[in-house]
Amino acid sequence: MLNRATTFQDEEQAAEVNISPLIDIVFLLLIFFMVTSVFVEETGIEVNRPTAMSAQDLERQSILLAVTAEGAVYFDGRAVPMNELRGLVARLQREQERPVIIISDVDARSGALVRVIDECTLGGATQVSLAAGREP
Repeated sequence: MLNRATTFQDEEQAAEVNISPLIDIVFLLLIFFMVTSVFVEETGIEVNRPTAMSAQDLERQSILLAVTAEGAVYFDGRAVPMNELRGLVARLQREQERPVIIISDVDARSGALVRVIDECTLGGATQVSLAAGREP
């Protein structure tokens, strides 16, 4: 009789499922999707964009700059002085050649906008575009 009780306990232990490998796989999949996902970079400031009939979707891998109505330039949520803009674009272009998209406020002065385009071009950007919203 003692012999039967030990066998029953042995069978109970043998029937347990080890879920450690399953947890490892779930974490590996989570890390894989986090690493391979593409996050859209925003300028960090809200501007009132003009609308255009010919507006197209933004490219995912692009440098986004915002120009406010006052003429301030923002990148990644922080203000960038005009004299540092060329160096910023040059550094980002060295990492990976990407188009520059300028999201300008509808009330921004054209002089400030032209200067931003000029600094981006002098910083090595081969493609500089202006963003606009789509007309309804």
